[in-house]
Amino acid sequence: MTPYLNLSGSSGVVAYEIGTDYIRVQFRGADIYIYNHSRPGRIHVENMKQLAMSGRGLGTYINQHVRTLYAHKL
Repeated sequence: MTPYLNLSGSSGVVAYEIGTDYIRVQFRGADIYIYNHSRPGRIHVENMKQLAMSGRGLGTYINQHVRTLYAHKL
């Protein structure tokens, strides 16, 4: 997984992994959530990929837009 830059310094996100139709997000505490094109949907996943690569806003986006709409929890 790629370490999340956390440019704001206050994110609960620590790492991510991007695939063709999914993003895996690791939060503090080691919980990993998989979001894919089926759940929560392509638009959200693609937005989350961009935020992950920019290092800012991913945790906020998840809290505001997708919350529990993940496909799987590892």
